[in-house]
Parts: sequence; C-alpha cells; structure tokens
Amino acid sequence: MSQSEGGGERERKLPELQMDLAELEKLRQRYVELIGFVPPRIQARTDLLARLDPELLSMQEALRAHAMYPECFDTKTAQLMLFGMLLVQLSDASHLHARAAYRAGATWQELSAVVGLAFLFRGLSAANLGAQIIQELAKNPG
Repeated sequence: MSQSEGGGERERKLPELQMDLAELEKLRQRYVELIGFVPPRIQARTDLLARLDPELLSMQEALRAHAMYPECFDTKTAQLMLFGMLLVQLSDASHLHARAAYRAGATWQELSAVVGLAFLFRGLSAANLGAQIIQELAKNPG
C-alpha cells in the first residue's frame, strides 16, 4: 500500500522522544540561563535530535559547552567575542550573543566597541546591524 492509499501520515510523523524529558529540559535550561529563552532554531534542533538521535544531541551540547565556556575567559568576554565574530559574518545569531553578553554584564559601551571593531573588517553593514541589535536590546533587555 502506498502512502497516498492511506496510513501514510501516521508513518510520516516524527517518533516520540527518545531522551528523558528532564534531561532535555536541563540542556535547554543552559540557553535560558545564558540568553533568557531558548531560540527557535535551538528549540527545533533539540526537539528533533531528542526524537531521532539523543546521543548526537548530548555530544553537540557537550562540545558547545566546552567551547563556549573556556576557563581563560569569563562569560561576558566570551559572549562579546562571539557577538563580534557573528556580527562580522552578518549572522542573525549575533543578536543572541549580544543579549548573552549584556546579561553577563556587558555595558552599552562594550557592546558598541565590539560593533566598532566589526566595522573595521566588515564595514557599514556590520555597523548598521550592530547598532540595530543594541537599540533593540535597549528597548527589550529582558
């Protein structure tokens, strides 16, 4: 029987969670602590892999935690650097790391200085995006 002949939708649904819900929520809580919420793409990735490949999800998150929190940098410094790196790429994820840096104690001056550094190597596009991100963060710092 083909999918079009019936029963196909049932077969096409994603499997149930293969990861303990408490463990999944613990992984997501790291994002809430850092950024204030779980961004939609991260929510989607963690949901999908918790259903299809929880081992890969655990490995990704362990690698992320190891790289994102080096012992030689405090969280604010690491997040300011990530904000700048992503801003130079004009990445839409730059706003998440600006927010994380702000939540970790970065000042408006520090965020603006990162935008200035990004401007040196990416130009007005980075300066414009960075200014927009800081203005939006100032309007909604929560």
